[in-house]
Amino acid sequence: MALSYKTRRRLSLLILLVALPIYAVVAVNVVEMFDRPPMWLELLIFVALGIVWALPLKSIFKGVGQADPDAPREDDPR
Repeated sequence: MALSYKTRRRLSLLILLVALPIYAVVAVNVVEMFDRPPMWLELLIFVALGIVWALPLKSIFKGVGQADPDAPREDDPR
């Protein structure tokens, strides 16, 4: 079942405002559990974690910044 534009828009807002900050806190805490790695490795870990969160959510964010495709156009005489 494909999500509607409005649903994807609301989900993306929820993800960005709630889930992403929680993910960032969890990622920092997980990295802090181990002995501090060298700076280059720590940077690589955080860059990888910064990319990994978006991959499964790509379909939700795709097209959200565009105009609503389901909305009636102004030049449509319906």
